Amino acid sequence: MLKNDFVNNGFGHLDQLLSFDEVVELRKLYDVLLEDKKLTAGLRSDLSGNSSNSEAVEKITQIMLPSSIEPQLLEKQVYTKALAWARDLLGDDMALDFDMLINKAPFTDTETPWHQDAAYWIDLPDKRSVSCWIALDDVYEENGCMWFARRHDQKLLEHSHKIAGGALSVQAFPENGKPLPLKAGGCSFHDGFTLHYSKGNSTNGQRRALILNFRPQEMIKLERERGMDHTGKRKFRKSDDAL
Repeated sequence: MLKNDFVNNGFGHLDQLLSFDEVVELRKLYDVLLEDKKLTAGLRSDLSGNSSNSEAVEKITQIMLPSSIEPQLLEKQVYTKALAWARDLLGDDMALDFDMLINKAPFTDTETPWHQDAAYWIDLPDKRSVSCWIALDDVYEENGCMWFARRHDQKLLEHSHKIAGGALSVQAFPENGKPLPLKAGGCSFHDGFTLHYSKGNSTNGQRRALILNFRPQEMIKLERERGMDHTGKRKFRKSDDAL
């Protein structure tokens, strides 16, 4: 079912990738990274565009490459399980390109606009990619679950920043977008060209997600040769033009 949905629509989901105990262990490591701004300096940003004021509450915290700061993450079964699914979806040459944490803080009510992840990446000859978005809390519309729109092709739409330093957004609002609520431990898989979005968190709890991105090993090697390691100043492709 997952593979069929992914091939036909550009996304799919599993009701349960992780057990409750696995979720609890990941939350412990996640919260240490979330709370320690010094430890995560240089890999941390606020996707709301609110990064200039260090005293302000981060609305949408993004921490790139958390496993480079906390190697214990790589020992968790989530990485092995997600990789197995990535290989089932796109081939045995799939490997982990990068990981990241994205948290929506309580009562911040800040949306992540519709966008395609490929807009953040350099153009590569082999465009296979899949991101596994793992819910570490129950997620639903009110706290910012993912919304997806069916992918029709591998065309990169025009993107821009609504707010300087914030997340990218496309100009057109998809008419066929639907929310995908998940229980903690559930996950979704989406292609780099699949449009997705999430509402803000208007609840009193965190909305914690761990995202693992996979692509062919040769494409990861090519990225690194071109200086792309998913750190540093965020660049983007406005459309199908190269970075």
